Amino acid sequence: MASEDEKDNREVKTAVWTVLLVWLVLTCILGANGTFAREPGAPPLPILAGVLTPIILFLLAFRYTGSFRDLVMSLDLQLAATVQAWRFAGMGFIALYAYGVLPGLFAWPAGLGDMAIGITAVWVMLALRDRADFAASRLFRVWNLLGMLDLVVAISLGALSSVLGIGISGKITAFPMALFPLVLIPVFLVPLFFMLHVASWLQSIHLAEAGGTYRWACPPVHGGPSEIPA
Repeated sequence: MASEDEKDNREVKTAVWTVLLVWLVLTCILGANGTFAREPGAPPLPILAGVLTPIILFLLAFRYTGSFRDLVMSLDLQLAATVQAWRFAGMGFIALYAYGVLPGLFAWPAGLGDMAIGITAVWVMLALRDRADFAASRLFRVWNLLGMLDLVVAISLGALSSVLGIGISGKITAFPMALFPLVLIPVFLVPLFFMLHVASWLQSIHLAEAGGTYRWACPPVHGGPSEIPA
């Protein structure tokens, strides 16, 4: 029979997946109804609330719920890095700028920053796989901090563009990011990516302080002549 800890772990995982699904569905419904949209020039408070609320709830759950904290601290770091690789799709922001949909003030920093994290995420994933000590390294923590910084800069510039009406013209601001389906990026994907970075960063600090290594890292494979039994 499964131990009590294993049962609790399964229950927490089920609860987390349920919350993620409900969060995604709710975001789609609210986005399709235009709940997050505000006129250009108005503070994008609904989007800011959509970004900050999941992150705050995540941090509170981590602080006060031991079972959730254990789950976060056992997150598969390779999986977390692989998910971040999807941020290479930030190239789409630059494409939308080229078609006059988004302003360069938002599109270029957000697009290039996401692409940089997305490309390097592949290298980070391979380093976690091949080097047992990489998860506890300063380089891994710096990469996660840069990933969080990119998200903060993108949201800040998007809000600034919406409030000040800064764009290619008076009509081209970051306002489309409040409309479905683009609104899924700031109010679902950005908080999710941010929380994965936080979880990875916290694990790295814990490993560094404990002098441990990442348990999923694979030993390096050394090439050489094959031994064929006689």
